[in-house]
Amino acid sequence: MLPLVALVGRPNVGKSTIFNLLTRTRDALVHDQPGVTRDRNYGVCRLDEDNPFLIVDTGGIAGEEEGLAGATARQARAAAGEADLIVFVVDARDGTSALDDEILSWLRKLARPTLLLINKIDGTDEHAVRSEFSRYGFSEMLTVSAAHRQGIDDLVEEVVGRLPEEGTAETLDNDPNRIRIAFVGRPNVGKSTLVNRILGEERMIASEVPGTTRDSIAVDLERDDQLYRLIDTAGLRRKSRVDEVVEKFSVVKTLRSIEQCQVAVLLLDAHEGVTDQDASVLGAVLDAGRALVIAINKWDGLSEYDKQQAETLLSLKLGFVPWAENVRISALHGSGLRELFKAIHRAHASATHEFSTAEVNKALEIAYEANPPPSIRGHVSKLRYVHPGGSNPPTFIVHGTRLKELPDSYKRYLENFFRKRFKLVGTPVTFLFREGANPYEGKKNVLTDRQVKAKRRLMKHVKGRK
Repeated sequence: MLPLVALVGRPNVGKSTIFNLLTRTRDALVHDQPGVTRDRNYGVCRLDEDNPFLIVDTGGIAGEEEGLAGATARQARAAAGEADLIVFVVDARDGTSALDDEILSWLRKLARPTLLLINKIDGTDEHAVRSEFSRYGFSEMLTVSAAHRQGIDDLVEEVVGRLPEEGTAETLDNDPNRIRIAFVGRPNVGKSTLVNRILGEERMIASEVPGTTRDSIAVDLERDDQLYRLIDTAGLRRKSRVDEVVEKFSVVKTLRSIEQCQVAVLLLDAHEGVTDQDASVLGAVLDAGRALVIAINKWDGLSEYDKQQAETLLSLKLGFVPWAENVRISALHGSGLRELFKAIHRAHASATHEFSTAEVNKALEIAYEANPPPSIRGHVSKLRYVHPGGSNPPTFIVHGTRLKELPDSYKRYLENFFRKRFKLVGTPVTFLFREGANPYEGKKNVLTDRQVKAKRRLMKHVKGRK
């Protein structure tokens, strides 16, 4: 267990920049726009190799208790309540403020060890700044410039000196048995609500306002003796509608989360069906080659007639991914979660299955005998052998001759045959076709003297018969 440090303060004082410096990552979104960070974001600081500690970046406390600002403040308070040390970040350029006074009053009631950190000290009179913040009553104050990486080493040294040897916080591990699940979809389909329902706590900010989630937040979970990593992502929209710089960064982090996950759960709104935005998100998952489970959310709010209509539309619009399982759920009430996890397990097992060369060659032999390739311009493609080429997605490399002429219909036949034989569900299957190089290509057949004489005699004989 590592000790936990929470970065707390009002919006736009540089908490996310400090978080990225301490964790040596770019996990936290950084922008001049206030209120970019909303959910809690955890990372490990290893700048002191002998004394690593867990650090949590929180959203700015804006002094409001309603709406997104209130939800963000509750997340920050939850992080501070579980921290072994709170780093209270203030802005040297703005000086003391009424909002800082309110936050400090709350921190004193919390009665947790607190360190005052004055950021953006560059370009200011440090003595004057220290004098202004001295009224907060801290015996020691640290000054840094996160943008220029000034004072970070002193900050780490001070934090390590104040932390206990053992903490209570658990870090994200790299256990290979942990199933990595990314919840993706367009804005406002219930991704954060679903993650909160699975975790059994308000870990993510869930709101009816589209675009509430901006970061990709990973949380570890153990459920029924199985380890999971749940990744809540920002909603994806079509590129033509993405205007804000912050949203563009959110899209990049979402696409990266899709690349790093093992199973992507695509959430759809049962009331709206499959929209163009949903197709855009689905395309991103297919491009990454990840296992896929489609969860139709808000299913419990439909009448029987609407459910029948929705089933018909889903079967039509999702016909190009027949291998993806569809699960009906309610993120708000928790119905359908058991079926959702069963589908996730089946998709994960199919995507990560390790095949032997013998079994895939046997499958290719049976498929070839049952339905040989068609003749193209008098020639037939020959499939000589196949071997596994990787997993997630399952990849098979087929070797033979004239494979460039193999029609797409036969390639689809092979894919469907392998899916049925190995019971592959919830994952794309990739076939790569390799033709062996012709060893005589580019080489001229030079005749010997004896062959030249024989050829002349043959030609003379043929001409004589004419």
